[in-house]
Amino acid sequence: MKIVLQHLTKKFPARGPVRGRKNREDVIAVNDFDFEIPDGKLIGLLGPSGCGKSTALNLICGLLKPTEGKIFFGEDDVTGLPPENRGVGMVFQNYALYPHLTVEKNIQFPLENLKGADKLSKEEMSKRVLEAAKLVQIDHLLERKPNELSGGQQQRVAIARALVKLPRVLLLDEPLSNLDARLRLQTREEIRRIQQETQITTIFVTHDQDEAMSISDMIVVMKDGIVQQIGKPQNVYDDPVNLFVAKFLGTPPINVFSGEVKNEQLYIGSEAVLSTPGVSDQPVHVGIRPEGFILKEDGPLSCDLVRLEVMGRDVSIVSTHEQSQNVTIRSIIDADEGKSLPTGKVHFGLKPAKVFLFCTDTEERIRF
Repeated sequence: MKIVLQHLTKKFPARGPVRGRKNREDVIAVNDFDFEIPDGKLIGLLGPSGCGKSTALNLICGLLKPTEGKIFFGEDDVTGLPPENRGVGMVFQNYALYPHLTVEKNIQFPLENLKGADKLSKEEMSKRVLEAAKLVQIDHLLERKPNELSGGQQQRVAIARALVKLPRVLLLDEPLSNLDARLRLQTREEIRRIQQETQITTIFVTHDQDEAMSISDMIVVMKDGIVQQIGKPQNVYDDPVNLFVAKFLGTPPINVFSGEVKNEQLYIGSEAVLSTPGVSDQPVHVGIRPEGFILKEDGPLSCDLVRLEVMGRDVSIVSTHEQSQNVTIRSIIDADEGKSLPTGKVHFGLKPAKVFLFCTDTEERIRF
């Protein structure tokens, strides 16, 4: 089931005057969303807290009404439909399980509210519950209560409850935020497996870029209610459209320097570090991915070494530079290269594909 959002906007009214101002402006939580989510894909809605991603999810499921725009499931306009008529399965951050019911009864609960032609017999409900439980691998826990389960198991119950209605669309709102690091990794892999097995169009909301990039077919990067970039995770990482996207994606984060282009050469401080054909003379923000540094004795970029951080097969060189906008610079190199690292100054060459230039005024990408 493809989902089409046409100029979708949500404004929340101001809550009262602010001292010193006559009027307070409305808050635009979602601003002119206009894109298509392909059938059977897992899409990651990604952005910092307050960027509007949960609001977008609530618009899609029907918990909120849009101020402007339309929502289509396939060819059906669902903009005015209530949530229960949209065929949506929703998984929330806090699981929202009924503590007094068994796992089986928690999963079965949505089926008991079906009416008319959709109403199921007890045998049909039991069959559906067992199928959903097997899909998320908790069929051996059906008689337990939620307080007898781990956090990861509770999350699986919530997913099974969302799937038991055979929804057209599955929506996941920060579903892993209450889990520890190891369970997050396991559960996100399970979500990907379940989505691929069911082929349900799924929207996964998270502020964790590692989660979104690891399991999504496409990601939608948001800031202040506005879509910044849409694409395959690796493509967005390799080809960010602006400084915000470049800084938001990547672990360790991108290194940003203040630089200048002169005579088609990029300067960081007094050092000419890269050729920039076709770029006019101007000050720029320079983004360099951690893997974009080449350890080189006569490299054009010199930094002050702080320390080495050994990470198994790789070494992170932590250094500083007077033009760096980060507190420290992190450069990822092979562990074997790090064994002969000199003290004091460290010199780097740069991989052009891992270096991005951005306008200092608009922060938009400058291509070269």
